[in-house]
Amino acid sequence: MAVSRINEAGLNVNQYGNRNLIINGAMQVWQRATSAVAAANGYNTVDRWKHFKSGAGAFTTERSTDHPTGTGYSLKCQVTTADTSIAATDYAFTETNLEGQNLQQLQYGTSTAKDVTVSFWVKSNKTGIYCLSLYKAAGSGTAYMYRKEYTIDAANTWEKKVVTISPTAGSTALITASAGAIPNSNAMGLQIVFGFTWGSNFHGTDDTWQTGSGYGTSNQVNWLDSTSNNFYLTEVQLEVGDTATDFEHRTFADELQRCQRYYYIMDSSTTNGNYLRYCNAFFKSATAAEGVIHLPVEMRATPTLTKTGTIGMYDGSNLLNISTFVLGNDGSNNKIVVIDANNIASGGVQYRPGVILSSNNQTSKVELSAEL
Repeated sequence: MAVSRINEAGLNVNQYGNRNLIINGAMQVWQRATSAVAAANGYNTVDRWKHFKSGAGAFTTERSTDHPTGTGYSLKCQVTTADTSIAATDYAFTETNLEGQNLQQLQYGTSTAKDVTVSFWVKSNKTGIYCLSLYKAAGSGTAYMYRKEYTIDAANTWEKKVVTISPTAGSTALITASAGAIPNSNAMGLQIVFGFTWGSNFHGTDDTWQTGSGYGTSNQVNWLDSTSNNFYLTEVQLEVGDTATDFEHRTFADELQRCQRYYYIMDSSTTNGNYLRYCNAFFKSATAAEGVIHLPVEMRATPTLTKTGTIGMYDGSNLLNISTFVLGNDGSNNKIVVIDANNIASGGVQYRPGVILSSNNQTSKVELSAEL
């Protein structure tokens, strides 16, 4: 029987797509690295997840196949240098940042601000109380912080946790007043933070919106107290409402495109190519060239460029190494990137076309970043 129309009243709204506001919550995309890298106050391994630490302790992050269903990836954090005495200014955590323009359905800054629910799978050998926190960026209003304790009950066991956050948590009206609005732009609107260790300078009240930098509480365990400690995280979901729905699985291609809005890499080591082509170009002079990289997706903003390894200009007969490789000031935007290649080895011919490529090595890469 032909159906002319879907009866929307009979559908469960939680079955609709695009419920999860987190990008790469299933830890599918790892453009930078998959093996262990020391957390260095930035993006080190898994896409869209930023890692920080301050103090004597240290930890690494890496991709793991340890997963609650055994069919996916998780982020593994491993203590490498223990710190048993946490100073007031010490911390260790991982976070993901969300664009403000993607969060306007939360209606923060109004009397109709919505509840949100964070759900995630977590596993650690160290049991006890941990803290999940939300940081609401100021924009034209005020920055506010919320934190919620959760407990890892059983060692080395995957557990699903659910945290529902009311805009008036702690009987506050910070989020429902105008200063609670999330900036409607491509700037950071919310941070979702998973704390490992918090010094006393970063303590606040559980389940309460406040000003200041209270990412955790005094009950937070010191996860850095032993090099035996690990922490696994996957299937992180942030959705509107007071109920956690099943995790929204996306295709790898979909998630990769979302991640490439913030970071895009062309890496000769992953292609096994001594002569990986980065872009077509032409000689502006005998020692300078210009090329254009067409980005796979529109990036959040005009990216910054980082070059690693030896890159050259090849004109069909000569491969000339490039000393200076920078973002062009004229024409670069969040859709295309103009490359200015200067101080090229002698032998170039003005106006001759060519290609910018890895110069007989598998260690060169070009990184473009528009991260929050």
